[in-house]
Amino acid sequence: MKLEHGHIWIKDIQLGNETKVEKGVLTVDPDALAAFLKEDSKIKNIKIDVARPGEEVRIIPVKDVIEPRVKVQGSGNGFPGVTTKMAQLGEGRVNLLSGAAIVTIGDIVGFQEGVIDMWGEGAKWTPFSKTFNLVVDIEPVEGLDPHTHERTVRHAGLRAAEFVGKAGENVEPDEVKVYEIGTRKEEDAKYPNLPKVAYVEMLISQGLLHDGYIYGVNSQQILPTLIHPNEELDNAVISGNCVAACDKITTYQHQNNSTILDLYEQHGKTINFIGVILTPEMTTLEGKFRTCDYTAKLCHNLGADGVIISEEGYGNPDSDLVMICKRCEQKGIKTVLITDECSGWDGMSQPLTDMAEEAVAVISTGNVSHVVELPPAKKVLGNEKAIYTLAGGWEGCIAEDGSMKCELNAVIGSTSEIGYHNCTVELY
Repeated sequence: MKLEHGHIWIKDIQLGNETKVEKGVLTVDPDALAAFLKEDSKIKNIKIDVARPGEEVRIIPVKDVIEPRVKVQGSGNGFPGVTTKMAQLGEGRVNLLSGAAIVTIGDIVGFQEGVIDMWGEGAKWTPFSKTFNLVVDIEPVEGLDPHTHERTVRHAGLRAAEFVGKAGENVEPDEVKVYEIGTRKEEDAKYPNLPKVAYVEMLISQGLLHDGYIYGVNSQQILPTLIHPNEELDNAVISGNCVAACDKITTYQHQNNSTILDLYEQHGKTINFIGVILTPEMTTLEGKFRTCDYTAKLCHNLGADGVIISEEGYGNPDSDLVMICKRCEQKGIKTVLITDECSGWDGMSQPLTDMAEEAVAVISTGNVSHVVELPPAKKVLGNEKAIYTLAGGWEGCIAEDGSMKCELNAVIGSTSEIGYHNCTVELY
């Protein structure tokens, strides 16, 4: 498969009377976008605003972040199986409005969502302080059942990304990047002496507000599934996850999965990248044994010499992480784990709920319990008191001057377990 990403670098977002891209400036017609989204009769009201890097703006509570893009060559525009008809993804040309993001906010079912600060201490911890954010505040009609409410808000964000992404349809990209991997037979013939490396991406799969989707299929309903890496880079995987914001993988992060991009960078140089296995994180012990056994079997049958395993969330998914590790290592497959830690405010608590002696190569993406102090915002998009019920916030964490304390738990993307974050490590 060969996929091209045509990057149109966005330097600003403005609201105007039409939706277009001109000289790096994305202009969006808010009335037209709102009318488009309200074609869904389950949406009562839409409010649209812009948040730029460096502005003293706080966005809360965030549901999802999505990159606006448009397919200009090949099949499968939009989000096939969700907002458009099913189509095979992973080939052709996609134009990306790089540097722009759709950020959805508004009341949803449940309480675990996130915060993005565009400046100051909070901006240091989230990658979405660096994007030009079109903030879409979605108010569904009253009386929806929880699953319909969640689906309505989730689909509105995706449809907003489609609407805005079309502005790049006839724009010449500033840069084109090519991602191409052939069949196993073709790649093994080209790189017979390079170690075969697979990527196991664990997806939260635990019920309402705790799900990922592959071509519109809830990850709860799948066995571990092999996909071509281009499929994820072409909108096949989206987020339905509103658990701890720090390590939820937003749709934007799936679209630009940094682990996949890093593996692509080494393909044909130091490794033979043989594919992505999407693995659900189940809640029952029987489910964990089934998926972990199946994942290790897939890795073995692919002939993998090494596997990188990334987690989504923490707590009981830690067991899935080390169970897959143990099974792969016992089959002679070397593993590297990517996970964050829940180590308490002082960093001294046990970082994972489970461990195995085979887990000897572990990359930490940070401590979700680390407490940050966020200064008062000049402008709040959404409702800052949502922090009281966010994972990582608590009643009374907002001071009289509007400043707040919270754990990284509450900050979108701060400890992303696919490595898409701002955390760095200093070696001494």
